[in-house]
Amino acid sequence: MHILIIGAAGMIGRKLSRALAAAGTVNGRPIRRMTLADIIVPEALDFGGDIETVATDLSRPGAASALIASRPDLIFHFAAIVSGEAEADFEKGYSVNLDGTRALFEAIRLAGLERPYTPRVVFTSSIVVFGEPLPPVISDTHCVTPLTSYGTQKAICELLLADYSRRGIFDGIGIRLPTISIRPGKPNKAASGFFSSILREPLIGEEAVLPVSENVRHWFASPRAAKGFLLHAAEIDTGSLGQLRTITMPGLSATVGDQIEALRRVAGDAATQLIRREPNETIANIISGWPQGFDARRAEALGFRAETSFEEIIRVHIEDELESRLPERA
Repeated sequence: MHILIIGAAGMIGRKLSRALAAAGTVNGRPIRRMTLADIIVPEALDFGGDIETVATDLSRPGAASALIASRPDLIFHFAAIVSGEAEADFEKGYSVNLDGTRALFEAIRLAGLERPYTPRVVFTSSIVVFGEPLPPVISDTHCVTPLTSYGTQKAICELLLADYSRRGIFDGIGIRLPTISIRPGKPNKAASGFFSSILREPLIGEEAVLPVSENVRHWFASPRAAKGFLLHAAEIDTGSLGQLRTITMPGLSATVGDQIEALRRVAGDAATQLIRREPNETIANIISGWPQGFDARRAEALGFRAETSFEEIIRVHIEDELESRLPERA
């Protein structure tokens, strides 16, 4: 099996790449080759098969065709401009998030015209494809009405994924990721970045800024769960999906206040005192149009799993990123 990961230099991409290299198989098929691609050169891996790292911009002419030329069997595509940046830079958002994805899908189609070629494509979408009206709990069949450019770009790609799959061009599955928290490393340009920073920074004794009300409620899963979603999507029988090729992933509905209280229970008052309230109207307006909770029974019936409490999410971060060592409790 040859696996192509587009977005391999990102946080989830790195975790997925390492997990696949360690497993060595997908659905019992040995992984003989991995191609890791991103806008910057992804890190090399300790892998027993052939591995190639590529710096490329999928939205540039010819880039997608070059990646598909070796006809990978399994393609993970989650390279994207994140929500805040896509809203701030309209042209860049559409170029990367929509045009790059369409170029990939077209490259696969054209390769199949030469000789039969139907790879599995795992595409990461987002819960921000949903907008008003927003009931407290949203099902997979709820009308997609995004209120941001990022959400619009992802919604269009979901439709493309379904149509190309319907026509047998590839075997596609889309997973709508919850907001991933706690993201390790430095903050990115996502409007949702504070959901991680208000936990991540205090856990290592640093101050964090909270730009919204503690009453804000949202849908979350950990990076560990996100990695699991992608691995499971690679192996699932897509015949069970029917025409609904994109699935909302399981997660945890929680308020910012719930996050802070979970932090208090895990790391004490000293950690929560490092959160500085600093309202930001731009971020608050973006977040206000995002969903708060989902009925994820379809995903759960298909075997997808996530955390059930924010304390669990925090402890996952400690285990995976901090080596289980916290600052001393006050």
